[in-house]
Amino acid sequence: MYKLYTRPGSGGFVAEAAFALADVPYERINVAKSEAADPQFRVVSPLGQVPALALPEGGSMTESAAICILLGERYPEAGLAPGLGDEARADFLRWMAFLSSALYPAVLRRYYAPRYTADPAGKVAVEDAATAEIDRHFAVVDAQLAGRDWLAGERLSLADVYLLMLYSWHPEAEGARSSFPNVERVCEGLRQHPVLRELNAAHELW
Repeated sequence: MYKLYTRPGSGGFVAEAAFALADVPYERINVAKSEAADPQFRVVSPLGQVPALALPEGGSMTESAAICILLGERYPEAGLAPGLGDEARADFLRWMAFLSSALYPAVLRRYYAPRYTADPAGKVAVEDAATAEIDRHFAVVDAQLAGRDWLAGERLSLADVYLLMLYSWHPEAEGARSSFPNVERVCEGLRQHPVLRELNAAHELW
């Protein structure tokens, strides 16, 4: 059985959503931040980050986007991602990479600013720059969603769930709703999805 190391309010949300949407059983292991140095957890996640996934055949995976792409490939019948022969596959991979490599790091810089400066007085400057970057990236996504219901193809994929998670962490939520109406429209619909709504009871992202 899969073992998913996660914690409420973390990037584990999208990995848990993947399992729930695919109706695939897994063992959920909550890892508190204070337990990040636990040796057993560090075998699966050397950096002590969640989510981390122990695979049933042995081995492990980290990185939320990679976990989602793997589960989409392993359970194509669940429709978590466009299939290999689907022309929407390119959009799916593009947005999964964009969200995880551009937008997610900007969010981390905003909330963990002291990690990104050696200047004790530099925290505010890092936060301001990160917020500007977050908005610049969401503007790109908002333009993509003009006249569209989903980021990739004609149905919900894990790219949309990933977007919902990151959007829920926007440091200026009220301003984001008016600045990014297409992102808000798509995410508001996702907030009503029964599986995601139930999962949010533990994560409290919105």
